[in-house]
Amino acid sequence: MQQIPVILVRHLVKKFGTFVANDDLTFDVFKGEVFGFLGANGAGKTTAMRILCGLSRPTSGELRVDGLDVHKQAEAIKKRIGYMSQKFSLYKDLTVYENMRLFGGIYGLSLHDLKSRIDQLLGQLDLRKQRDTLIADLPLGWQQKLAFSVAILHHPSIVFLDEPTAGVDPFTRRQFWELIYKAAYEGITVFVTTHYMDEAEYCDRVSIMSEGKIVALDKPAALKKHYGVGSMNEVFLRIARSEEEADSR
Repeated sequence: MQQIPVILVRHLVKKFGTFVANDDLTFDVFKGEVFGFLGANGAGKTTAMRILCGLSRPTSGELRVDGLDVHKQAEAIKKRIGYMSQKFSLYKDLTVYENMRLFGGIYGLSLHDLKSRIDQLLGQLDLRKQRDTLIADLPLGWQQKLAFSVAILHHPSIVFLDEPTAGVDPFTRRQFWELIYKAAYEGITVFVTTHYMDEAEYCDRVSIMSEGKIVALDKPAALKKHYGVGSMNEVFLRIARSEEEADSR
């Protein structure tokens, strides 16, 4: 039986005046999948993600998120997803507990469910002793892990992560990806943008963007085999070189 995608994108175009940020994007993402949306800064990753989250309107194209039409049901989509931004995720002048309480209320959790969920997450993150600590006083790595946990506080169908490991050390990045795997195992679809090519190895499938277009989409192993290389970083370099050669002709 054919699997129904939880994210369906057909011919997505997003223009800002004459600038084309997303140029005819087409792809599917399936339930429980860790889908990597890769590319250099400025490739159009964040623009596409914001559209899928209902935060920006597409210029054209068919887009569905958890069965909902992005054009007509953007507000309903926001209630079914989690979102973690690179630039803003938590209020740094509030404590760990206050952030969890605030976002749980925004997500519409009942007081009973919220209390239970907060206690569960504090235990999983080993942050019970820090529940009254200001976010600003936590190390960046802990801030990122907490932000991810808050983004899935309400058990969303899909969580969108925009450059979630930017600026953290490799060890903390690996710990963060363990949280992603756990969420995927529990059935949450993870859509993650990153410019770290090594993180592509952790994804079930990856899409590589360049100048607003998808230039490659497959499982990491299949892409490495196709380009005859040993790492996703080398895949990215091969793609970049081939585009440079095409531009120079």
